[in-house]
Formats: sequence, structure tokens, C-alpha cells
Amino acid sequence: MSREQEGRLRSGSGMTSQRARERLIQRLTEEGVSDAKVLDVIRRTPRHLFVDEALSHRAYEESSLPIGHNQTISQPFMVARMTELLLAAGPLDKVLEIGTGSGYQTAVLAQSVERVFSVERIQALQERAKERLVELKLRNVVFRWGDGWEGWPALAPYNGIIVTAAAAEVPQALLDQLAPGGRLVIPVGTGDVQQLQLIVREAQGFAHYMLDSVRFVPLLNGPVI
Repeated sequence: MSREQEGRLRSGSGMTSQRARERLIQRLTEEGVSDAKVLDVIRRTPRHLFVDEALSHRAYEESSLPIGHNQTISQPFMVARMTELLLAAGPLDKVLEIGTGSGYQTAVLAQSVERVFSVERIQALQERAKERLVELKLRNVVFRWGDGWEGWPALAPYNGIIVTAAAAEVPQALLDQLAPGGRLVIPVGTGDVQQLQLIVREAQGFAHYMLDSVRFVPLLNGPVI
């Protein structure tokens, strides 16, 4: 492959990549994603940069893919769905992401909200994600290597919190760090299939909404190099 061809692949500007993205947007629309801004962000975000080169030909499939360390990049529908839920009440200026992973969800959030604060327990994954976001010139993300169950209390409260791994139960620390009116989107459960939940902080407590059945890797404790 020539350097020019490689550059086109990395930028996602090739016609094959663009056609694949448009097919993906069509599938997401058919599956119920309706927020035009979220769809536009998914369309222009080069998902192939967030997977291993050997899997880049599958980057715009509607499927999750391995990224190493027993982790996966979420399927595009789930990224779009969770982002849409987070933004449903209006623009957000301060979002906490638990689980940087590949950085793909982070990149989508960075183009959708004012500021993103992303926590990841696996340092090697987060370092690669940082490089990808720098390559995409997304500079409104701050990273922390640490335990997602603890959130990031020093910078709380957050208008939105999104969790990209399944918690056995909703972490109390995340509820405590949610601003009044804030929205928490999180998969909850311990089996192979979990339940996506939307939790809204109201004046008298928290409103819980049970949504889709989903499949996520578990939210584990403790940082790992």
C-alpha cells in the first residue's frame, strides 16, 4: 500500500469507507436512532481508527469487536443509542465517561458535548485512546487512569454520566456525582445479558427507567497497567 493510500485509509476519505459509513447510518436509522446530530457525529467519526488494522474492514459493521485486554469496542448502535439517551433532555456541558476503552465512544461524546472526563482502569487501552483523539484533533477530553466504580469525585458534579461496562448494581459514587437534572446511562446486571438503565436526578431523588436488554463486558474494580 502506498503512503497516499494509507493516508486515505487513516482519514476515512476513501469511497469504500464513505459508502460503508452511509450504510451504517441507514441501519442505525432503521433500528430507531433518530437524533440527527448523533447520526451526523457517527457518520463523520472514523471508527476504523479505533480497531486493530486487521479488523478495519469490519469497522462499519453493526457489531462489537475485540480491542485486547478482554475488552470490546461497542457496536455502533449501542454507542448511538446511549449518546442519544444522554442528550435527550438538551445539550450537556460536562460529561463523565466510565470506560474509555478504544476511545470511540469518547470521540463521539467529544463531538456532542462541551467537555468529557473519561476514566479507564486499563492504562494501556487509555494511552492508545489518547493517541487516537489527538490524531482526530479532539481536545476537549480529560483522562484519568483509575477505578470506574469511584467515578471522578474531584471534578463532580456532572450533567451526564455514561458507563460503557455492565455494573452488578448502580454505583452509589456515580449517583452522588450526578448534578441535579443530570442523566446517567448505564448497563446493569451480572449475567450474559444486562439491562440498560437511564437514571435522572430529580429534586426528590432519582427516577429509574428500564430500557433495552444489552451485552457488555463487566465493570471491574481497580486500575491495571
